[in-house]
Amino acid sequence: MKREPRVYGSRWDKARRSFLAMHPLCVMCQQQGRTVAATVVDHIIPHKLKDAITSGDRAAIAHAQKLFWDSDNWQSLCKQHHDSTKQRMERRGVVIGCDENGNPLDPNSHWMKTQRSGDK
Repeated sequence: MKREPRVYGSRWDKARRSFLAMHPLCVMCQQQGRTVAATVVDHIIPHKLKDAITSGDRAAIAHAQKLFWDSDNWQSLCKQHHDSTKQRMERRGVVIGCDENGNPLDPNSHWMKTQRSGDK
C-alpha cells in the first residue's frame, strides 16, 4: 500500500498561525466591504506539492515547494471563501465577486470591458 505524501505539518502550522496573527482578516470579505476574521492561509497560486511529490519530478517538487513556502503567495481567507469561492475561481480561472460598489473584482469581466469602452 502506497503512502500518501504529507504536505502540511508542524512547520506549516507555526507559519500559518504567525501569518494569521499579522493578517487577521479575510481579504475577499474586505474586498466586499465586510470585516470577517480569517481562519485559513490560502496559497494564491496553487502549489500542487502533493502531486509533485507523487510524480517524483525533482524540478516540479522544487517549484511546488517554492510556491508553498513563499509568503507572498499567501492570503488570509475565511473558511467559507476558501472552501467555496476560491475553489470555483481555480476551476473556472476567473475572479468571482463584486466590491462594495457592486463592480466585478475580475478585471477581465465582460462588464468591466463594457465600462472601459464606454469611457472612451
